[in-house]
Amino acid sequence: MGMIDLSRMLRPYPVRAPASGISRRRSLWERLHLDPWLLGMLLLLLAAGLVVLYSASGQRIETVIAQGIRFGVALSVMFVLAQLSPATLLRWALPVYVLGVLLLVAVELVGDVGMGAQRWLVIPGVIRFQPSEMMKLAVPLMVAAYLSRQELPPRLRDIAVCVGLIAVPVVLIAKQPDLGTSLLVTSAAVFVVLLAGLSWRFITALTAIAAAALPLMWMNLHNYQRQRVLTFLDPNSDPLGSGWNIIQSTTAIGSGGVFGKGWLQGTQSQLEFLPERHTDFIVAVLGEEFGLVGIVAILLLYLLIISRGLWLATGAQDTFGRLLAGSIILTFFIYVFVNVGMVSGILPVVGVPLPLVSFGGTSSVTLMAGFGILMAIHAHRRLLPR
Repeated sequence: MGMIDLSRMLRPYPVRAPASGISRRRSLWERLHLDPWLLGMLLLLLAAGLVVLYSASGQRIETVIAQGIRFGVALSVMFVLAQLSPATLLRWALPVYVLGVLLLVAVELVGDVGMGAQRWLVIPGVIRFQPSEMMKLAVPLMVAAYLSRQELPPRLRDIAVCVGLIAVPVVLIAKQPDLGTSLLVTSAAVFVVLLAGLSWRFITALTAIAAAALPLMWMNLHNYQRQRVLTFLDPNSDPLGSGWNIIQSTTAIGSGGVFGKGWLQGTQSQLEFLPERHTDFIVAVLGEEFGLVGIVAILLLYLLIISRGLWLATGAQDTFGRLLAGSIILTFFIYVFVNVGMVSGILPVVGVPLPLVSFGGTSSVTLMAGFGILMAIHAHRRLLPR
């Protein structure tokens, strides 16, 4: 009594082995360690993203081709990670986490600056990437690895260790500054802790501590981050400045009506009133051109992907697999919720892209890597005897 065990959401179901003397031929998908339903829905989402991106980028085919290449890389990473066993992931949790922290330190020292933020590392002539993106997987991977070796539900000491594991990379990411990514990394790791099972006492205490820390967090925000919060509360306070983005976004969505103006026919996007239309505000382009029907369709596809992901997560039959798989799919939900919320004006703008639709390479690779890990956990589940 008095306990909340969110791990029940992912309680493993029995996977029956075939009867003695009968060998079941494995399908192609099983041999490849891929889930055809999840893969099919992801490919459909990627295709829809390219269609919307073509319009959002000002009908620049080179942008669509570049994104298509990035999707190809992301799918390749997903396939490779799907072949790994949970035991391999568990062994690599600490090295990947340490490498990620070292890369974040490198960003702080020699990182490339773009749009007023120091978030990228550049290998001349090879690649330019954001190390903070890999921490969306590395941090929950490390926290899940640690908790899987402890007695659950976690004790106060275990929670303190988890807070330390989360705080180090999150502080480094927040200093870049990148509030959106730091919140996503925190969410991914917190989901692991919650799924491990917590008492109401701990949840209440942590909530109280977080609430008490709000004034301190506010004082440490950058000026533009504070302005985003104030703009969220009253966009019309600076309609030609900080409120411009959200006003144009909600105008575009509202003007689309039920069925939209038609593909490539949006005025706010095509006439470039809508800023960041191919990245953070791509939902506004979707709403203007395809209307309420288009937004509902894409949200339904996201819902199906999340539902399938949760179903696959229930197949994990060890603590590490359940915690990590649950965190991956719930974090994907947070991506969708935060992006749609900020574009529609119900959340502050924090720079979170619409997953697998917004333009971006590192983010797409990270998301597909997560789905690869999810498929790996499901594919390597143990067979239980009858």
